[in-house]
Amino acid sequence: MPVEITWWGHATVTVEDSGVRVLTDPLFAARLAHLRRRRGALPPPEAARADAVLISHLHADHLHPASLARLAPGTRLMVPYGATAAVPALRRVAAARALPITELRPGEECRVRARGGEGASAVEGGTGSLTVRAVPAAHDGRRIPYGPHRVPALGYVVRGAARTYFAGDTGLFPELPDEVGPCEVAVLPVGGWGPFLGPGHLDARRAAVAAARLAPCSAVPVHYGTYWPIGMDAVRPHEFHAPGQEFERQAARVAPEVTVHRLGHGESVRPRTAR
Repeated sequence: MPVEITWWGHATVTVEDSGVRVLTDPLFAARLAHLRRRRGALPPPEAARADAVLISHLHADHLHPASLARLAPGTRLMVPYGATAAVPALRRVAAARALPITELRPGEECRVRARGGEGASAVEGGTGSLTVRAVPAAHDGRRIPYGPHRVPALGYVVRGAARTYFAGDTGLFPELPDEVGPCEVAVLPVGGWGPFLGPGHLDARRAAVAAARLAPCSAVPVHYGTYWPIGMDAVRPHEFHAPGQEFERQAARVAPEVTVHRLGHGESVRPRTAR
């Protein structure tokens, strides 16, 4: 079982493979604008320990500069191409914390190595290594006033001892299986932070369909049950509480060969990676 997945809440996940720690879309805030963290304690300091950080798109709940400021100097940031120009706060925190940035287009890859120590480069030091490949996502990830065509939303495939797909935010699209390719683990969004999901998202049913098309050995549902708009606790509360369990139910129906690992906040799993 070469991969360990830890869910810190929302879309924030640590993928540990081949001695390398990759952190996705870190959000370590109790409150973000009109959203508050309703479930799960804030991630501990160890959650910010990573060799590289993957940013899927520019929405504030996925690219959160104050959370990036908790990273150790030298932690590499991988972001969609154009993100540095589009988000001045990203440039500022990267300069202040000495966080090197790699911008990726869909299809591009970057090699990541375990950092040798505090401040060491994530692509130069250490013994373990893996490859991160950016893949397209069907999601409007703009940070106004920049549109989605200038800064595309991405997913990522982390390839070490296994292949782990982190979807970021995406809707279903026909090319998804071909763009992602074979994977052993799929980390899939199954909900949102409000009572209604707009286009470009996966709900529990669509995420189960994605799991069926991707055919990983294991799937981990994320992006639900963490943040909710202030003052809306009584509005469609099932959309906050139920997506993980509903994904499990739907996946058992349409993708029975996929093992679903439904985690609590801060929990880890070594998912099944072989048939």
